[in-house]
Order: sequence, then structure tokens, then C-alpha cells
Amino acid sequence: MRVDLFDFDLPDASVALRPTYPRHDARMLVLPALAISPEDRQVRDLPRLLRPGDALVVNDSSVIRARLHGHRFRSGLEAQIEVTLLEEKSPRSWQAMARPAKKLAIGDLLRFAPVPGSGRNLVTTLEAEVQERGENGEVILAFDRSGTALEDAIQAYGSLPLPPYIARRRPADFRDDSDYQTLFATNPGAVAAPTAGLHFSRELLRALEAVGISLHRLTLHVGAGTFLPVKAQDTRDHVMHAESCFLSGDTAETLNEIKGRGGRIVAVGTTALRCLESAASFNGELEAFHAKTDIFITPGYRFRVVDVLMTNFHLPRSTLFMLVCAFGGLDRMKAAYAHAVRSGYRFYSYGDATLLFRK
Repeated sequence: MRVDLFDFDLPDASVALRPTYPRHDARMLVLPALAISPEDRQVRDLPRLLRPGDALVVNDSSVIRARLHGHRFRSGLEAQIEVTLLEEKSPRSWQAMARPAKKLAIGDLLRFAPVPGSGRNLVTTLEAEVQERGENGEVILAFDRSGTALEDAIQAYGSLPLPPYIARRRPADFRDDSDYQTLFATNPGAVAAPTAGLHFSRELLRALEAVGISLHRLTLHVGAGTFLPVKAQDTRDHVMHAESCFLSGDTAETLNEIKGRGGRIVAVGTTALRCLESAASFNGELEAFHAKTDIFITPGYRFRVVDVLMTNFHLPRSTLFMLVCAFGGLDRMKAAYAHAVRSGYRFYSYGDATLLFRK
């Protein structure tokens, strides 16, 4: 399909720079399966919009402090550098995106310091050597420690990697430490939050449980590729980024039983949906899954598992907007997004939600 079919106009004022407080008070655009026009609701209405016996599936990935600030040292010369960790390659090495990348060469020593104003006073430094360098700013860094020691150092020296559309308008601060983590975040490894989960509070979870809606967890570590624009003119020419995904055998079996009883599978976020659809066999049975997925869902895709999708509003021409158009219909979703813009909905990671029921 032509990528320009997934374009739409979005004013800068529609981009949310902070979340709604409390989280469940965010607005939610609801698109029932057989409806043409959307309904304007709030996330707190979710228990009344779902049915007893439905299964809510959330992503428990936790965002790491993947952005590191420091200096490059080479032959007595020093330069400021910033890297964003993308993917762990070994217990002591990471693939990262460097800025400015042109200042780096293989063999360069990088020395990182805590973020200014973070209040973290650390005596030792975190160092890394540039092992490989790509053409688009990506590098492979070998650190001076490994395993748990490196994980602890990244948390100590790094900052949360806010999405580009927020980071270019304001720096990360202490409020983001909690705002940019979901209530379910227990498995570190993501460099971006599974943002649909940001809308949940303990109060909302109690209300869902009270009406017989069960909660289930999987893990998909969101990568920075989720923010990459689709540069191809046709979706067939786009190379999808891969992300690590884990669905346990017990959870797969439980969800199969729920679906067999007539319960619906409600994916909280496109990450949960991509993991579930990757773990499904051709007949729709879920199986244990522990691998990387590069599933690219565009209109025409036949969904095997997910019946309802709760997700935020997405970027124009992005793979995630293509996914929701596959789920809800291209024309219906473009009309729903146009309604959202006119009605003042807040977009992207800290913005409002949508609840989509598959036909």
C-alpha cells in the first residue's frame, strides 16, 4: 500500500507534553465494531465498555535509563557526546544511536557522567569503547563492566529516553521517572514505554476485577525503532524493526481457555497485540513464545487472536498507525483521528487513548 495513505495533519498543540492526572481520567475515543462514528468517553469507563469474562493483556516491560551523556576522548582531544542505548548485544556491549555520530571512530573512548541536575553524585565513571560504527549514527559500545554491574551503572548514569516529539520541546525531569513507567513495569529492557499501559491506576484495576475482567501479562521490550519514520513510498519496501517478546506457556494456555469460553482478548497497546499475534498459530491458538518479532501489520492482515485494542494516538505515516488502520479500517480510523483533532484529544505517549473493537 502507498505510505501516503496513512498521512494526516496534526497541529503541534495536539501533542501532550505531560500525562493526565489521575491517569484513568484521560479521554478515550471508543470505536465500536459496527459503528461509523466514535464515542467520546474516559479511560475510567473501561469496566463498563468491556464484558465479564474478557481478558486484559498488558505489557510489563520497564523502561531503562537508556540516554547517556558524556565525552569522547581521542589523542588528547575531547568532545561532548550523547548516546541512546537501543539493544543489548552481550553482557557488556550495546548497540546505540550516537549524536553527533560524525565525532566518533572505532577505538574511541567514551566517558559518561550523571545527567546535570539529577542529584546523583557518583565517584566512579562509566566508560565504553566504540567497537563498530554504522552509516546512520548507530554504534556498538563495549563497556568497562558487564551483567548486573552494567545494568546498575546504566540506571545510575542514564536518563529516561523521552520520545523525540517530547524531548525536543522539554528535557526529562523527575516527574518522568514515574510518569513514563506503567503500573505493570517489572521487566527492565525497553527504551520506550508501552504507553497504553500508562492510563491504568490501581483504582481502575480494582474496578475491572470487580466486574470479572481478568488481567494477564506478557513482555515486549519496546525499541527505538518504534519512533522511526517509514521512508519507503510503499509499505512492501519497509523493513520492520525487531523487538524481544515473551509470552509464557501458562499465560498462552489461560488465554486460549478464555477465548474458547467466549471471552474476548483485549490487548493493552500495540506492543501487546504484536506479541500475541506473533505467538499465535494459523488456527488462532496461542503458544509459548520467546523470540524476536518483526511482525508488520498493515490493512489486509487477518487477526488471529486480538478482539479489542486499547492504544494511544499514533504518528502519521507510522507503522503503528498502519496497525490500527488494519484493526479498525483505514477510512474509519482516519475519520476517527480527524474527529479527535477537532475535539481536542491529546496525542502520543502522554496523550489520550482509543478503544477499538474489531469487526
